[in-house]
Amino acid sequence: MTAEEQWHAAVHVAEEAFGPVSVLVNDAGIAGLGTISRSDPASWRRTIDVNLVGPYLGIRAVAPSMRKAGGGSIVNISSTAGFSAAPGASGDTASSWGLRGLTKAAALELGRDNIRVNSVHPGIVPRPVTDGGPRGVALSSARLVANSAEITRLVLFLASSDASFSTGSEFLIDGGLLLGPALPREHTATLAA
Repeated sequence: MTAEEQWHAAVHVAEEAFGPVSVLVNDAGIAGLGTISRSDPASWRRTIDVNLVGPYLGIRAVAPSMRKAGGGSIVNISSTAGFSAAPGASGDTASSWGLRGLTKAAALELGRDNIRVNSVHPGIVPRPVTDGGPRGVALSSARLVANSAEITRLVLFLASSDASFSTGSEFLIDGGLLLGPALPREHTATLAA
């Protein structure tokens, strides 16, 4: 993700096999954990490099190929950390907020080339970056853990021509996690009455 020459090599291999690239999904990410005062600066930089610099390099590498294709779709996978913050996750939070901004800047710059750029912000998804981490951080209004197929369907939609009018947009898919804590069932029944 962080080596520019490898991005160019990947685009070259894809073009040789399939022709000009029309879709890029930036979905590599790491969660560097640790409070600001106790985290290792090198680890923090690595999180920024993988989560933010990597997508930047990918967009740079694929844009010429997409221009040859007559357009395309770039989907940046971020997280709900791009809308909130959590103690001990400053690198993930900073890179997720940064990826939101990068998505919008790229959408403005590449729109004239018929290249759409959007971001997807999943909540808790079982994947290596979150496995072993906290599952039930708080009671949300809905279930806490997404099925990865649900995320995939949204990404496929954004990559397709069905989303031809969506660019520079942010798509939360978090099961209501950012809505806040849910009321206990006994309170919900009282409100419904």
